[in-house]
Amino acid sequence: MPRALLLTGDAAEELDTMYPYYRVQEGGWDVDVSSRTMRDVQLVIHEFDPDSDAYVEKNGRKLPVDVPWAEVDVERYDALIIPGGRAPEWIRVDADVRRITEHFFARNLPIALICHGAQVPAVYGLLKGRKTACFPPITGDMENAGATVIDAPDVVDGNLVSCRGWPDMPQFGRAMMEVFSKSVSSASA
Repeated sequence: MPRALLLTGDAAEELDTMYPYYRVQEGGWDVDVSSRTMRDVQLVIHEFDPDSDAYVEKNGRKLPVDVPWAEVDVERYDALIIPGGRAPEWIRVDADVRRITEHFFARNLPIALICHGAQVPAVYGLLKGRKTACFPPITGDMENAGATVIDAPDVVDGNLVSCRGWPDMPQFGRAMMEVFSKSVSSASA
């Protein structure tokens, strides 16, 4: 059975995290959640409030962790998922997050980036020359990292599939599973 690694941490957006977590399982994949420690990850809920210039945040569910970053054996996984929220801005400074992310890019394995998730590979220079979607306010960051930002709910660039955020999940989920399934099919052929 193919296996995906969901790379995250505290303050990951709940829908950005839980939708792909369940969608890959629905598609016949196993998925392991990886964070800094084995402590449950505190997910957050981002909502848009007409009385606020930015989204508002409140605590969401807790997500159990299967493996800490330092213990991830990247050879066990067929795909990588990096959800958005505020987690990407702080997890990207970890050496093991870099090691994990670079492995998937170097081997052209499927990678799903949701919302702010694009911040992780961008800081390592891995999006240079690639097409990606992202949460619109970080478009400049992605462009400065050398990416071409496409304002769409499901951007596919080879092994990379991305979206702007949780409102894109229906289109993104289908695209993600197509990219993931194609990779498994070609690996077994």
